[in-house]
Amino acid sequence: MANQLPISLHGGKKGSVRTQFAALCWRMRKGKIQVLLITSRRRKRWIVPKGWPMDGKTPAQCAAIEAWEEAGVEGEASDDCIGVYSYARLREDDETLQCLAMLYPVKVKRLKDKYPERKQRRRKWVSRKKAAKMVGERELSKLIRSFKPSKSAMKAASELAEAS
Repeated sequence: MANQLPISLHGGKKGSVRTQFAALCWRMRKGKIQVLLITSRRRKRWIVPKGWPMDGKTPAQCAAIEAWEEAGVEGEASDDCIGVYSYARLREDDETLQCLAMLYPVKVKRLKDKYPERKQRRRKWVSRKKAAKMVGERELSKLIRSFKPSKSAMKAASELAEAS
């Protein structure tokens, strides 16, 4: 796990901060780790899929569901949170909501062309280094840059890449 940067509440009080679960979608290509970024719906910034807790679902399951809905990802989410990052979410009424997002790796098996938010977002595979530069949150950038999948996940991803 990466050394965690201090969390900023962006001026919010502890009681007003919301928790989300985020997916760091990844794959192996030619021996290198690639990360899937998507655009936010309103401001078109590069982000990772994320969303709110869901009743009866684990945090990793929530991250995997968000990866499907927002990016068309079919994959395997790890139950090991690799870190937490903070950001200010712009709401529909132009107010900001302070959020802490717990980041879970999702090993991508397939990307589907048809998924719920396909008309609202773009998606792009990039290296960890490039992804870290593209996202706006400093804490998320550091988590992406230092991400290292487990050895068993790397082996399975390499086998999957060879088969496709």
